Formats: sequence, C-alpha cells, structure tokens
Amino acid sequence: MARSVFGLGAASSGRSAVDEHDTQPLQSVYEQVLGPQIERLHPQLRRYFGPIPAGNEGRGRGVYSWAGPRHSGLRPVFAWLAWRHVLFPERGRSVPFTIRNRPEDDGALSARREFAFPLVTRVMEDTMRAIPVPGGRPRLVDRLGRRRGLEVELELRVHEGGLRMRSTGLWLRMRVPVAVAVLRVPLPCVVTMTLDERAHPDGDGRQCVDVRLRSPIIGDVFRYVGAFAYDVVTVSEP
Repeated sequence: MARSVFGLGAASSGRSAVDEHDTQPLQSVYEQVLGPQIERLHPQLRRYFGPIPAGNEGRGRGVYSWAGPRHSGLRPVFAWLAWRHVLFPERGRSVPFTIRNRPEDDGALSARREFAFPLVTRVMEDTMRAIPVPGGRPRLVDRLGRRRGLEVELELRVHEGGLRMRSTGLWLRMRVPVAVAVLRVPLPCVVTMTLDERAHPDGDGRQCVDVRLRSPIIGDVFRYVGAFAYDVVTVSEP
C-alpha cells in the first residue's frame, strides 16, 4: 500500500545518490532511515524496500480483501480527499490494485496506486523523502496528494522480518507565491496511520500489506488489507 504512508499499500524506494559511471542507486530512502536494521527484513522485503536502478520502476499488482472507510458518516471527508488523490470514499471487498514506484533524480520515491472499484478507479499519489538530521539518522516524510500538499512524518521499525510504519506528525504544505516558499502548518493528529508489511506465508513471492487509519475515539476509520506481487522492470516495458 506505497511504500508510501497510505501505502499507503506498499512501496519500493528512491535513491540517495547515483555515481556518474554507475546506474545502480546507492541507497533507498528506507535504507537511509533504517540503517543496519534493514538486514533484519525478510529477503523478499529487502529487495522491495531496496533501491530501484536508474531507468527502472517498481510495479505491483494484486487484490485487497478490503479497502475503504469503516464509517459511512465520514464519506464526505474521504470524497474531498479523493479529489486530492489522498484517500477515497468507496469501500468494498476483493478490490483489484496496482502500484508504480518511480525513483526521482533527487533521491525521492514517487508512487501511484490505483484501486479498481466496480464504478470508478481511485488514485492515490505520494512522494517519500529521507530528510537529513544533523548527527543522526534521516527522518522519513511522505508528501501526499496530487500537489503533495499533506505531509506525514513516519517512524519505521523492523519486527520478525516485516516492516511497520507509524505516523508521528502531520503538516499542511502551502505555497506562498510572494515569498516563493512553502509554508508548513502543523495539524492535530486526530488519526494515527500504521502500515504492516510482510512476506506472504505461502512463500509464493507475494507480500501482504495492512494499512489502518485509527482514531482514539472511534477506532479504525480507514483500512486496506491484501496481498500483491511485485517486480522491478525497465521503464520502456508496457
């Protein structure tokens, strides 16, 4: 679900730098943040969260056993978020899903996810970045939506070969034309996002993802859960 925050589903990773004589990226955004912890991931997930070579992209296809909001009263909020390519108001079972992860030249990772409901295909877009921290490991932030106007800071942890992400901060990003700058406005964390990713227990090459948005008052407000197959291909492939 990528991997992005709302999946943000699953994700591969961007690159921190590329040698001018080598098309292989040096580190993914996840490697930069996790450091040696990444070696504790299941081999399948190490490949998934590892770097994508220049000229390639990651592609995944699968089915989510459930996708969508848990409370019908929140559908107007999710309808607005669907217009921004963040979340969506539809919900259902056995929802076909695709993802494309594209490494950017500046080391970020952009992802596009599509959920094929019977009457509409919903899109979620985001860009992951590793933000340097003086004297420490980089922070991971995910900028969501068509204009990347919502920013989420994520905490990563490896557990029993799988990866867990948890949101720790939320900001609204607004461009200020006069100052030619971006204004970051902190928002209250009314929900917490968690993402759990692991290799499929059948050992068939698929991986499982479970993304939840949870409120301390009403419980789960949005979730998608399922499995997908993933590969890295050259961009020229259809």
